[in-house]
Amino acid sequence: MSLDTAWAIDWVRRTAATIDEHRAELITLDREIGDGDHGENLDRGFRAVVVALDDADLETPGAVFKLVATKLISTVGGAAGPLFGTAYLKAAQAAGDATELDADTLVAVLTAARDGVVSRGKAEVGDKTMIDAWTPAVDAAAAAAAAGETPERVLAAAADAAAGGAESTDALVARKGRASYLGDRAVGHRDPGAQSSAYVLRAAVDAA
Repeated sequence: MSLDTAWAIDWVRRTAATIDEHRAELITLDREIGDGDHGENLDRGFRAVVVALDDADLETPGAVFKLVATKLISTVGGAAGPLFGTAYLKAAQAAGDATELDADTLVAVLTAARDGVVSRGKAEVGDKTMIDAWTPAVDAAAAAAAAGETPERVLAAAADAAAGGAESTDALVARKGRASYLGDRAVGHRDPGAQSSAYVLRAAVDAA
């Protein structure tokens, strides 16, 4: 399957389904080092996205990403709405009017999404945030594209790296957000934003 509008729509639907499936897990992860609302907020946001998607006539992946951004920013509370919303908004801008994403455009989309999160949250690798999933994903995608891999393989490389990045947050001391108040007590707990980011990117692979 090419990474076209149908893929982008399927990605969103699969994301909503996987966030719903892992809602309780994400709530638990956030309760351990945050305020416990990450899973609930994201689930509510993507449910709203799916409803909007059912009523929309979208012609490009970029238009799909923009719809997701708009709904997440308007319906998701806490940090998740602005962070994920900005990621999708910047992804939409990078995708532009393209009807299908090739490997290089996909890397640009993922990079823009990551940079949007950085600009909003001011985090970097090692801070125990979703950036610890997104930056390895971007790096892996760029390496795969440079090696001449197909867009689907580029996406798979990104998702695999994101999963590894999320796992790496277990050992980190948080330097951003509510978790940073815990100091060393945050060690041994996974960052919920990194884990949900890994789920989002895995849904993109499943859609492809």
